[in-house]
Amino acid sequence: MNTLIRLEVTRTLRNKKFMFFSVIYPSVIYLLISGTQNTTDRIPHTDLTFQAFFMVSMASFGALTAVLMGNSERIAKEREKGWVRQLRLTALPSRGYVLAKIAGAAVVTLPCIVVVFLVGAAVKNVRVETWQWLALTGVIWAGSLVFAALGVAIGYVAGGDAVRPLTMIIYFGLSILGGLWMPSATFPQWLQNISEWLPTHAYASLGQAIEMGGAPQGKDIAVLCAYFLLFTGGAALLYRKDTLKA
Repeated sequence: MNTLIRLEVTRTLRNKKFMFFSVIYPSVIYLLISGTQNTTDRIPHTDLTFQAFFMVSMASFGALTAVLMGNSERIAKEREKGWVRQLRLTALPSRGYVLAKIAGAAVVTLPCIVVVFLVGAAVKNVRVETWQWLALTGVIWAGSLVFAALGVAIGYVAGGDAVRPLTMIIYFGLSILGGLWMPSATFPQWLQNISEWLPTHAYASLGQAIEMGGAPQGKDIAVLCAYFLLFTGGAALLYRKDTLKA
């Protein structure tokens, strides 16, 4: 399993086009969205400015983009090319395959997060304490593992032609409804009730709590842990199911 993890990490780092797109894309989106807001407007019912909100949201969105899009499409292609069939001939357990894919995707998220934060601090004049920068980086990186597991599961649900549109629907649906593109406080109440149970809402809330000087809520951590177990278990189950078909 350790060998496969090293292989996945190396393959990800060598894919320069994917790395460039994953790292730069969220920063560009952040500049475009935050450009419509001034530096003093605040999120309703909070002391959080829109500039700070969008910085954390777009760092989270960029991490989600890297792990979800990268894993789902890569796995679907590997299934078509027969790479997964070769892995089945080894003693690799299903959990080892899933963990290797999660680790490979997680490599991309750290530079993505750091670049968005650098843009926020240098261009948008976002200021927080040193411990908050470190805590934000840690929780956003750790939270992205949930969506890396989801990407693995999607890669086994859909084939090569269907995986991209399916991933895009899930990707944008979770991002918008979870409050990454706009504060969920601006949603109608019925939509807020749905949003608060989505993994993206809990993911964004981790960073927002730290930005406001507090600690992440236990409910958000529990929601993310539950989704991580669900997605990881589902991905492992789909891997075994695919093995039985071969």
